[in-house]
Amino acid sequence: MLNLVALLIIVVATILAGTTAWRLVCGWLKYRGRMVITCPENQRPAGVSVDARHAAATSLAGKPKFHLTHCSRWPENAGCGRECLREIETSPENCLLHNILAAWYAGKNCAWCGRSIAEIRVTERRPTVLQPDRSSAEWQEIPAERLPETLKTALPLCFGCHIANTMRREHPELVIDRSRPAMRENP
Repeated sequence: MLNLVALLIIVVATILAGTTAWRLVCGWLKYRGRMVITCPENQRPAGVSVDARHAAATSLAGKPKFHLTHCSRWPENAGCGRECLREIETSPENCLLHNILAAWYAGKNCAWCGRSIAEIRVTERRPTVLQPDRSSAEWQEIPAERLPETLKTALPLCFGCHIANTMRREHPELVIDRSRPAMRENP
């Protein structure tokens, strides 16, 4: 009987530990990454990051508590009141850079090859943007505070076309442009 009670305690403890670990990991995944908020001080976009571990841990007890770990307006405005946290508390999913970009790419096709931009996955090659100057950029190259203005003027570009565009721009001597007629050899 004692072994059965010990086994039951171990099973319950394992289930509780597994559930807690699962909630922590899900919370960490939910709150990690760059975010874009509207700074209450100047009403302009700002790039921020929150302490995802702290947010996940506090979410176990109910509502998560957020602490900024980075802001694009720091160190100049490091003494601000952090009123931007209200925007994150209200809707953290709408502030995440990944989610903003996934919504922007939804239903769009590559500006060059015309292929549909598939659902964006963390482990796969991500689509990029074609900027007005015809250069392409990956997400991490775009400062979060410039994201809204970039998305207003940019076009979606698949990763393959981004690589081709980068090669054309950085190594034109290595690129063969197949859209031109092939040269004929002299007989």
